[in-house]
Amino acid sequence: MITAHADVVGSLLRPAELLAAQKQLAAGTITAVEFKEIEDRAVDEAIALQESVGLDVVTDGEMRRLSFQSQMTAAVSGFGEFTLDAFLWGEWYDERGVHRTLRPRRLGAVAKLSRLRSLSADEFSYLKSRTKRIPKIALPSPGLWANFWSARYSKAAYPTLDSFLSDIVQILRDEVAELARLGATYIQIDAPHYGLLLDPKTRGFYERQGWSLDRWLSRGIELDNAVMEGFPDVTFGFHV
Repeated sequence: MITAHADVVGSLLRPAELLAAQKQLAAGTITAVEFKEIEDRAVDEAIALQESVGLDVVTDGEMRRLSFQSQMTAAVSGFGEFTLDAFLWGEWYDERGVHRTLRPRRLGAVAKLSRLRSLSADEFSYLKSRTKRIPKIALPSPGLWANFWSARYSKAAYPTLDSFLSDIVQILRDEVAELARLGATYIQIDAPHYGLLLDPKTRGFYERQGWSLDRWLSRGIELDNAVMEGFPDVTFGFHV
């Protein structure tokens, strides 16, 4: 049982060196090996920061991810084409006011999902090798992936939202099993949709997917429990 009272949710701000390296890698001006060295250094700095303030649980800062969800789409085929806006659509607020990002119109899984590799085993293994503290890894809540099911684009592969989310659950269960085998004792389930349902606009999107608010709440709990069931040596946390 994990007894820590505070830990980092997951993501930390990426250093300027890593942000620049991501652009250089995309432009082909640095090699994958060179990029990995910069990425590893960013992770090491994130670990050192958390240890320096006395945290018992540490993450890798999610330095290797495009977003907290993106390891799923990087490791699993079938999601079709999408941009970063697939993860960031909605209304965002800061000191300058409201910023609106539209959901991509053609977003939706287009084929049966296939797990090509582990989502986060490499992340966890590196983190575990670099700290004596409790390493924490985060996986996205299955209900969050309703965003990637479309009645228009997904029905050939997944006639129903339920069938799509069932495959998401199995992929996440396979990942939990692999992480547990590697020694993970603390796994966080990221961003279950319960809080999103409080916003009328976001709730409207979810209800247009075909489920009522009550259905989303009850089925969401079932899906999260299905991911966690049967792993007695793992403590699960939630980032809501």
